Amino acid sequence: MALSFQNTNADDLLAARRAHNERLARRADQKRATWFPVALLLVLAALPLVQLTGNYNYVLHLVLFTASYVVMASGWNILGGFAGYVSLGHAVFFAIGGYFSGMLLARLGISTILTAPLAGLVAAIVGYLVGLITLKVRGPSFIISSIALLMIVRILFDHWTFIGGANGLSLPINDLSVLWAKVPYYYAFIAMAAFTVWATYRIKHSKFGLGLRAISKDEIKAESAGINTRFYKVLAFASSAFFVGMSGAVWGEYLTYLRPNIFLIILVSANLVLMCILGGKGTIAGPVIGAILIVAINELFVATMGASEINILGTGLVMAIGLMFFPLGVIGTLARKDKLPRFLNWD
Repeated sequence: MALSFQNTNADDLLAARRAHNERLARRADQKRATWFPVALLLVLAALPLVQLTGNYNYVLHLVLFTASYVVMASGWNILGGFAGYVSLGHAVFFAIGGYFSGMLLARLGISTILTAPLAGLVAAIVGYLVGLITLKVRGPSFIISSIALLMIVRILFDHWTFIGGANGLSLPINDLSVLWAKVPYYYAFIAMAAFTVWATYRIKHSKFGLGLRAISKDEIKAESAGINTRFYKVLAFASSAFFVGMSGAVWGEYLTYLRPNIFLIILVSANLVLMCILGGKGTIAGPVIGAILIVAINELFVATMGASEINILGTGLVMAIGLMFFPLGVIGTLARKDKLPRFLNWD
């Protein structure tokens, strides 16, 4: 009789916990603004129609430029935000994607928009192999190894004559008029940005994402809990490389040329880190907000201060002030204070 009573109590307790968890899940779903990303995507899809009323190529350029960084920053966030491993060498995968698809375009005439997923896959394979080596260390040692990777690949590309060496390689220009020439790349980057944000959301809420977040909190405890931390980290490295490689593929054709000093510079990797930190590392909307803010701030200071080092100073000051008020990034800090607007709650 006593045993039956205890079993009944245990069943009631489990049922109560299950009901409580379901209530929390429903509350989270109510707070999550799934409508806003969809509405934003529809607006962006219709934006090129403004070309029917005039030349708005500058607007299209800003949006596609921002979207390209959304792809890369969201991809970087898998490794740097979820797993907590800061990499300053992701420009390598940006270059691999750009050169792989660019060479196919130059030699075979296949558009990079079509080969971008394949370029991302190549970058992911390289990222997996590199991760097997570099992820044996952690903390500052990993950051240094990522910078070393960038320097080594830069020297290699500068002296690789097959891909043009330091002089680079010119790519064919599409046959569209000046008014519509940017539109294919615009839609390509918007589609990639939407896919990347959706993919990172799915990753974060998967068993894989849970393991990455456990590694970020305490890698030793995560390993002792049975998580294969080595495999998880390497897979995160490869996943982040995939998205960065895809963005680089289309960016090369958009520029119409490939050159190491365009792709293989630490500023590209630094921008990804800054965007995630400013927007909120480890969140879904953080890299998106960070990319928008960084691009907007840079454009504002270049327009008002010119293309000099003064605009870099202005951008740095804005970043420093922003992080003083938002130490966890815009999304992270507002969420911690329970002041995050519903339309920005994508997690």
